[in-house]
Amino acid sequence: MSHSSKALLYSTLLALHICLCYSFYLPGIAPVDYEEGAKLEIVANKLTSPKNPLPFDYYYLPFCKGTEERELPVNLGQLLVGERAKITPYEASLLVEETCKVLCTKTLNKEEADKFSEKVKEGYRVRLNLDNLPIVVKAETASGQASFQLGYPVGFQEGDNTYINNHLRFVVSYHKPEDSKSLVSRSGTGDVYRIVGFEVIPSSVQHEFSWGSDRPKTCPVTVSSQSRPQRAENGASVTFTYDVVFEESPIKWATRWDPLLNASEEQRQIQWFSIINSLMITLFLTGLVAMIMLRTVHQDFARYNRLEEDEDIHEETGWKLVHGDVFRSPPYPKLFSVVCGTGAQLVVMAFVTLVFAVLGFLSPANRGGLLQAMIAMYILSCSHSGYISARVYKTIGGKEWKNVTLSTGILFPAVVFSVFFIINLFVWSTGSNGAVSFLTLLLLLFLWFGISIPMVVLGAYFGYRKKAYEMPVRTNQIARQVPRQPWYSNAITTSLVGGILPFGAVFIELVFILSSLWQNQIYYMFGFLFAVFLILTLTSGEISIVLCYLKLCNEDYRWWWYSFFTSGSSALYLFGYSIFYLATQPNFKGIGFVSIILYLGYMFLISLAFFLLTGFIGFYSCFWFTRKIYSSIRVD
Repeated sequence: MSHSSKALLYSTLLALHICLCYSFYLPGIAPVDYEEGAKLEIVANKLTSPKNPLPFDYYYLPFCKGTEERELPVNLGQLLVGERAKITPYEASLLVEETCKVLCTKTLNKEEADKFSEKVKEGYRVRLNLDNLPIVVKAETASGQASFQLGYPVGFQEGDNTYINNHLRFVVSYHKPEDSKSLVSRSGTGDVYRIVGFEVIPSSVQHEFSWGSDRPKTCPVTVSSQSRPQRAENGASVTFTYDVVFEESPIKWATRWDPLLNASEEQRQIQWFSIINSLMITLFLTGLVAMIMLRTVHQDFARYNRLEEDEDIHEETGWKLVHGDVFRSPPYPKLFSVVCGTGAQLVVMAFVTLVFAVLGFLSPANRGGLLQAMIAMYILSCSHSGYISARVYKTIGGKEWKNVTLSTGILFPAVVFSVFFIINLFVWSTGSNGAVSFLTLLLLLFLWFGISIPMVVLGAYFGYRKKAYEMPVRTNQIARQVPRQPWYSNAITTSLVGGILPFGAVFIELVFILSSLWQNQIYYMFGFLFAVFLILTLTSGEISIVLCYLKLCNEDYRWWWYSFFTSGSSALYLFGYSIFYLATQPNFKGIGFVSIILYLGYMFLISLAFFLLTGFIGFYSCFWFTRKIYSSIRVD
């Protein structure tokens, strides 16, 4: 097979991966048209809290159950974050209002009362969905803007007493589409409507009944009736009731998520400040690199290539002096090739996922879509990791290609799966539905061994068949001694300094991401995130080039691992800030041991992935830079 045929085959495979991913994530969310009187299904999602990262099943608390328990299918992303889709016994029909409808009456035993009290104290909120819209509690900010909180609180606490929100007033907003006439003609009956909002007003009422009546005399629920709230205590008889009201809204179905996703003016200003801050860092580094490339390196070229007889001029100094060692194989070449391949894979995964997110294919309406897209893109980009690790390993003269290929497909996933499995055991012990089932673990193992590793082998095959990267200078057989470096040029010190700028470029955006991950907020500012990712790429590459050049000028040719750690060390700051975030957030004070394990475990995995991603960007930038400068000088 010729080189052109191989290149065409490999390009075709990559294009097929992209097409498959594109078609799979093309959002197939279409509006549901309801006629008057149509049944509306209110679906239970989970219980979440900003004070505790552990989610729980809706029926972990003794809420009312229907005669028939039915659960809707969920995707892999939803399973991994603990989301479920269970049909609740709430009965609602479009445009049919209900007032104080009794759901059920329960007498709490001590265990059930303690569960309610525990979850109320931990600030848990109930997440329900209607027509794929999350339930929200509407409030007003100090500036008069409407704000929405996902889910309604299980209850509230006053002093030593805990109270249950046992009465819910559902406010369903609907919109009549402009093309309703054509929709009516297709349905052949009456007008059709679409759901565009789902709000709730929770209340706590100790209901009272008249003799022989099944309707509480405390209905309808008013401010005065709430003066006797329902306590969560042993032996308490709790009657769960609800209202359903409908409001017509000018909001169209296509923009029904906008009120929930619109950031406040303060958030927008912070985001723009983040972008400007990151751009300033990038422009500073770009100017520094330009100065090195256009002035310093240009002067080096002129001096090194000058054909004069003066021996002082021909004496080799600076980075030219190490030309015979600069491309010497780094220590631990197999491990270096593996981390480079994995880092390249993570770069591809992050870039493509963000592109789809920016284009709107991974909107919050597609529940679990973002996590599922990341898993799919990671698997589909495994061929890229095999290809890069193979080419790097071949370039540095490695021979044990089978070990490198298998290590590329196993090392990083094994670390991730091991940490995930240990966390899952701790979460399972708490009864949280954040623990994945055995079948889900088997599915992840199948994706790993059945698809991921074969894709790595396929990519490595093309990588080893490809010609190795050509080096502009020959490597001496005997390595020269590296001069003793001053303390401020120490590799560890300069690497840690180099990680500050990439971390600074993403710091402000990191605050929003952590709030989304651990405070149960919706993250939707993918345009800002994509811009920050591009700035991070430029910053990581440029800081690595600058420090790599300074290292070579000090006649230290050991740049391979150094270039990787220079930008990759930003992951240390990321993990350090995550610990600071855990220690300083008021909501996290007093969280349990399992919650801390969950938080630190996942932040460790995120930091490790960030290290590999930024490290590869730094290495590849220095690799291009060193080949460029050494190919531009004359070497005897």
